[in-house]
Amino acid sequence: MRQLDVWKRNVIGFVCGRRSKWLIVLLWVVILGVALPFGSKLNSAQDNDAQSWLPGSAESTQVLNASEGFRPEQIPAVVVYAREGGLTVQDRRQIAEDAQQLKALHDHGIRGAETRGPVFDRQTAPRAAQIYVPITMDAQGWQRIAPAVDSIRDQVGKGGGGLAVHITGPGGTSADFSKAFEGIDSTLLFSAMGIVVVILLFTYRSPTLLFVPLLGVVAALFTAQALIYLLARHAGLTVNGQSAGILTVLVFGAGTDYALLLVARYREELRRHTDRHEAMELAMNRAGPAVLASGATVVLSMLVLLVAEMNSTRGLGPVAAIGVTIALLAMLTLFPALLLIFGRWIFWPAIPHFGSADPTERGVWARMGRGIAVRPRVVWGITAAVLVALSLGLLQLRAAGIANADAFTNTPDSITGQQVSARYFPAGTGDPLVVVADKAQAEQVGRAVAADRGVVPRSIGVPLGTAPEHDGRVLLEATMRAPSDSDAAKATVERVRDAVHAVPGAHARVGGGTAALLDMENAQTHDNYLVIPLVLAVVLLVLGILLRALVAPLLLIGTVMLSLATALGLSALAFRHVFDYAGEDVAFPLFVFVFLVALGIDYNIFLTTRIREEAIRQGTRSGVVTGLAATGAVITSAGLVLAGTFAALGTLPMVGFAEIGFAVALGVLLDTFVVRSVLVTALFLDVGKKVWWPHRLAREDGATHTPESVGPKVSQSSE
Repeated sequence: MRQLDVWKRNVIGFVCGRRSKWLIVLLWVVILGVALPFGSKLNSAQDNDAQSWLPGSAESTQVLNASEGFRPEQIPAVVVYAREGGLTVQDRRQIAEDAQQLKALHDHGIRGAETRGPVFDRQTAPRAAQIYVPITMDAQGWQRIAPAVDSIRDQVGKGGGGLAVHITGPGGTSADFSKAFEGIDSTLLFSAMGIVVVILLFTYRSPTLLFVPLLGVVAALFTAQALIYLLARHAGLTVNGQSAGILTVLVFGAGTDYALLLVARYREELRRHTDRHEAMELAMNRAGPAVLASGATVVLSMLVLLVAEMNSTRGLGPVAAIGVTIALLAMLTLFPALLLIFGRWIFWPAIPHFGSADPTERGVWARMGRGIAVRPRVVWGITAAVLVALSLGLLQLRAAGIANADAFTNTPDSITGQQVSARYFPAGTGDPLVVVADKAQAEQVGRAVAADRGVVPRSIGVPLGTAPEHDGRVLLEATMRAPSDSDAAKATVERVRDAVHAVPGAHARVGGGTAALLDMENAQTHDNYLVIPLVLAVVLLVLGILLRALVAPLLLIGTVMLSLATALGLSALAFRHVFDYAGEDVAFPLFVFVFLVALGIDYNIFLTTRIREEAIRQGTRSGVVTGLAATGAVITSAGLVLAGTFAALGTLPMVGFAEIGFAVALGVLLDTFVVRSVLVTALFLDVGKKVWWPHRLAREDGATHTPESVGPKVSQSSE
């Protein structure tokens, strides 16, 4: 322990050194010079293909991998033509001409020669027609799916004169998803930056100080993006649009929070010391453990995601952990070095001069702490009861998956086309079941598929005798009656799987878009039950080590879980009755849990480490009031920043992102203004010194001990 303390003092001394601070800034300038060219390429390293999202062991993933032996991986774009009163002769002529032009297309992976159609909804007096245009989905498939669909649209136009023309099917929907993710990094970057600027300006009341944390956060983000890009290119790290977007939010939110805590303590020490280097060294020594524990909690919680089955969830873990780690390093090195270089004037106009009064003794948080101390048991009892009542909104939660039609906050063309197509054709047209089986049992497997009530009987894509073959296996396709993203279609997949698995010696596997959705939902449900207990264990362990206690960590975990339940309950009510969302993704509770527990516990760490520090000097009950008074303003500001950055996810036209952003932002605000400031404070006041059990602070009043006799050493120069 003594060696650790020496190492810590040496590191802090180097960061706060009169000359070494310049070396730290120079080092970060060099890092940024190297990182910027690589960080700007992160979008090109994203892998948004199906394999990057699907669980690796899923049956649909096996079919996807096996189907590559039959043909290049393809995704069909479906051009839908419809006229309610029936297609005219001119309409049919135009459709035929469009089909011929589409067969000549080969841009952006379009396999025009394999175009099929037109297919009409009926032989006489047709009202609608479809043309199927396959698009190759190789390593660059996701990047070119939107340009490919744009090329198709250039050929077929947008309709008019009563003729509706839409591009739908998996290709059209994927293109709309691709466009929704387009520019996600810049959108979130500028949204998060704008929110942080406004909140920091309100918090610091200084037009100059706010740029210092921004410099640190932006440096951390670009460095993290560069490192993640290199790992994605050369070490197999999976990065997709989801993880890249959350990376920006996490680095901005967590980095700014760490900066706020450090600045608050630095400002305190500047009032007690004439030398700003000494003040920063003391601030780092006292705030550093809380910041490190906070960062470690987030990083370890993110790394727990590595045990998830879902590739997208598993890939998010290291991406988020890298981002938070670099944000932590930047805020503990670059940020304090910049503050020291700029000097006290950076706080203008509210410069903390030596000997000026500490406002925490007379502020609103001090008054709140003294008020709660009068009857703490009544306060926490009423607060907990209200939160429990609000959490009953969980009964409205529908985390069973979101259909494509409900996945966007707007209505893109592919969704409109899907609705139009479903009026005239089997709803599953364009996104078939894909079955891979041994050739010898192909006929029997085909009959088993066609016999299911959810399959169009004559929809097997090719005659069984001419089905694509590869290495003794055949590939069959069948159209489902229900929309491919519906519960009825998923039930069809389960029945067909049972039927073909029962065929002796067929070794049949069922895949396709619907099967992939079903496998994803099953994997996400598994991840919910596995990841959540592991994250709780990690957080409990970090809190126990930091506070050297057991009762306090258990109380904190309980309050955070209550905060989570309340946030989910209120969010579910808002989604149903305010935003009118159809439901939530299966992974929604997991993501909200991870972010709220890992990040929300930060504020409890900031508060309780300060309470423990004050309890050593003046006793637990007085320490609680002083700790709340000293940290109330900074934690509130940090909560507003984090809530604001997650709310920035709502700028994306995706319901899943908007729901996660809303729920996490709401949970952070609840944790900041209610759970941490009222519930935790009242619980600690009621339980008293027993919260530190089994540490000796639980047996003896901390006010009877000197700083040297209990806990970490406190410099007498600060008194």
